[in-house]
Amino acid sequence: MHSIDFYLTAFISYLEEKTEAKEPRNLYEPMTYILDLGGKRLRPVLTLMATEIFDGDHKQALDAALAIEVFHNFSLVHDDIMDAAPLRRGQMTVHEKWDVNTGILSGDAMLITAYQLFENYDAKKFRSLAQLFSATALQVCEGQQYDIDFGNRDDVTLPEYLKMIEFKTAVLVAAALKMGGIIANASQQDQNKIYDFGLYLGTAFQLQDDYLDAFGNPKTFGKQVGGDIIENKKTVLYLNVLENGTVVQKKELLDMYSIQPKDPSTKVETIKGIFLESGAAESTRTAITEYTGKAFDVLDGMLISKDKKEVLRTFGEQLMGREV
Repeated sequence: MHSIDFYLTAFISYLEEKTEAKEPRNLYEPMTYILDLGGKRLRPVLTLMATEIFDGDHKQALDAALAIEVFHNFSLVHDDIMDAAPLRRGQMTVHEKWDVNTGILSGDAMLITAYQLFENYDAKKFRSLAQLFSATALQVCEGQQYDIDFGNRDDVTLPEYLKMIEFKTAVLVAAALKMGGIIANASQQDQNKIYDFGLYLGTAFQLQDDYLDAFGNPKTFGKQVGGDIIENKKTVLYLNVLENGTVVQKKELLDMYSIQPKDPSTKVETIKGIFLESGAAESTRTAITEYTGKAFDVLDGMLISKDKKEVLRTFGEQLMGREV
């Protein structure tokens, strides 16, 4: 096994080698642009790691890792269009830098490119990878639709929200890990366990994203703290207040979500106060810990060496200890 930084460097080198702006440039330049914006590269690193967890060679997993990253960024391009988002990772979004039609078409080309990368595997692995990828891609779309629907509903429950983030975020983390197992010819049992590990960890990751959006360090968070509050997003913190807060806290939260002041700072601080006083912040932290614990419980039950378990455990602990 290698270090996480080793897998990250190996992936970025492969990404740079494989991405190029071809003709027509207005189709391919937006693709290379979004891929060059960086990000954590969480999912492709997990694919490379999982391959070597099951005694494969990470080099064999580079195309699958790239497919996962291309798909993830395709989903961001289309999400940004749907959200009318001006910025992604501190830079102009694709549809703002070019236009909406270009964003849609380049995003479509990215999805096709992701599928093409699986063609570099033999027939048996191609079938397994493509089946997993198709099922995951559809779940991500379902998760996105749930998220859109929730914006128009006032009766969203915490279980519904957890299902939404499982589909929108966690399944892609889980699939990234399982792909490594497929490429390394791991047993079906091991593939399923590494998938479950990723599903729990991915859920914890998104819950922590919700928490950090309100309570993250502004210097390291990488985007505007309180952005979800300003956009009136019904995050796990918001839903916790509605399910467990007092009548006064619920009313104050709904009142604050009904206004859009020119200076949102007072709104953000007031709602953060409600999150703290109602116990929503603490409940969210507890849920993050619980889902991370479930991931580590699955890890403990896997039939892999202790040092390999430690690599995955360290990765999970670093992910959950982040401030960005």
